[in-house]
Amino acid sequence: MLPQKFDVAIVGAGLAGSALAVALGGSRLRVALIEAQPLSFDWPPLEAGVSGFDARVSAITAASQRWLDSLGAWPAVAARRTSAYRAMQVWDAEGTGSIHFDAAEVNEPALGHIVENRVLQTALLQCLRRCDNVQIFSPAAVGQYLRGDTGIELQLQNGTALQATLLVGADGAQSSVRNWAEFKLREWDYDHSAIVATVATEKPNQATAWQRFRRQGPLAFLPLRSPSGDQHLSSIVWSTSPEEAAQLMSMTDDDFMRALGTAFEHRLGNINETSRRFCVPLRARHAEHYTQPHIALIGDAAHTIHPLAGQGINLGFLDAQALAGEILRAAGRGLSAADASVLARYQRSRKSDNIAMLAAMEGFKRLFGAEQLPLRWLRNSGLNWVDRSGPVKRLFIRQAMGLAT
Repeated sequence: MLPQKFDVAIVGAGLAGSALAVALGGSRLRVALIEAQPLSFDWPPLEAGVSGFDARVSAITAASQRWLDSLGAWPAVAARRTSAYRAMQVWDAEGTGSIHFDAAEVNEPALGHIVENRVLQTALLQCLRRCDNVQIFSPAAVGQYLRGDTGIELQLQNGTALQATLLVGADGAQSSVRNWAEFKLREWDYDHSAIVATVATEKPNQATAWQRFRRQGPLAFLPLRSPSGDQHLSSIVWSTSPEEAAQLMSMTDDDFMRALGTAFEHRLGNINETSRRFCVPLRARHAEHYTQPHIALIGDAAHTIHPLAGQGINLGFLDAQALAGEILRAAGRGLSAADASVLARYQRSRKSDNIAMLAAMEGFKRLFGAEQLPLRWLRNSGLNWVDRSGPVKRLFIRQAMGLAT
């Protein structure tokens, strides 16, 4: 049987891969979206209480929101469940340094939105229903990749054969595309594990994203909007040493809630309820190159960073937006989706920004984990100086929103 031919085959229908497929939807390009897991196009039931939220949430910047809006996905997200945050409060547990960001300082209604990943995923998949040029293969794992002179052939485990001019790896941190193509990878442990859960607090979250920098790692409370309005809910991301993470995961719920309240200095009062906890080891990864002939990597397949700034999926969306723009521009000029100029411009537009973000996260981790008195003085003084400096502070806010030029 001859393989089905496509201009672009995207392996991985997570947030970045699905967004790329939507961005290419409606064009004359033939696009395949391949996902090993079953995909559901139906809205997930959205229940109240700490157990009614997906433990996986993303802090969507204003820039990502605007792109999702242009794709037609954001209205569906906003109609389901999203939690805008208008402010951000950051402070150092080892001193007096603190900084407060407010959307009003840059004349914006919100700094960003906390959205459950399952809500984002469903909104993007529903957009794909309107894309006649996108064919979805799910559940369909890739069994074999074969290089050719004019593209890549994919043999799916169900026996289906596909041929693509451009293969896009959007299949996450353990990317099979990246591993098969032998992209060189730099990676290192952050020596942190992240505990994630949904909690109910005694006091309201004030539509604020809170982050306390402890020596062991940052602790973030991200605001969630309770459907019933009778609970004060937050999604927590507690990054700490693997040893402390193991202790926290072994605790009863009551003991964990007490430890969490203490670690957070009870800024939102007592912790009254918690969902099931999940623990994720944190590791940095960065592909030395994002492209090879007929292949491109986006999202976590190309880079993973520490979650302390919540920028992971926003970087993935920027990758997808940049690659889609280059592919569509090339198609308008009659060029192949895998033209060397397309891949070179994509890599050039994204690699430097992603490296800068990776370096910044590593720098923050090291700075706030340092115990030396001069470094503690420096970070506390720096936080307080930025908090008092209007122009610099507004620049930081716009950068955090993805709106800096």
